[in-house]
Amino acid sequence: MFLFYFSITLAILSSALYHFVAKSTPANVNFTVSLLVTYTIAFVITLMTFFFFPIENGITAEIKKLNWASMGLAIAIVGIEFGFLLVYRSGWNLGIAAVLTNVVASLILVPVAIFVFKDKLSWVNVMGILICLVGLVMLNWKR
Repeated sequence: MFLFYFSITLAILSSALYHFVAKSTPANVNFTVSLLVTYTIAFVITLMTFFFFPIENGITAEIKKLNWASMGLAIAIVGIEFGFLLVYRSGWNLGIAAVLTNVVASLILVPVAIFVFKDKLSWVNVMGILICLVGLVMLNWKR
């Protein structure tokens, strides 16, 4: 049960920190330099996680278990990083941009969840999706 709550708390807090830091990245720094430093630090932090999640059969055995998803995740991460740096540099509001992208991405993933992963939607889920759509309209409402 601990992992259930810890994992979502970590994801939420990290996401909030991510958007705060992305918005705070200096506008005059080169994207590539910024991300190179970011990924170097992330690499070191990731290496330190071996302390908590040790490799039992060696790194080569673990690498052989990987599939296309690792490359896809890398492409997605770089796209998210560059995308949000551009979003915030172009003047988007911190709260609006984060909510808009997360809601739209979630809506795109609904058919993927249903048809690829065979997830089921209840009427409460459908109502939540409709509320998200109303929220998108309200986020973009011109006063």
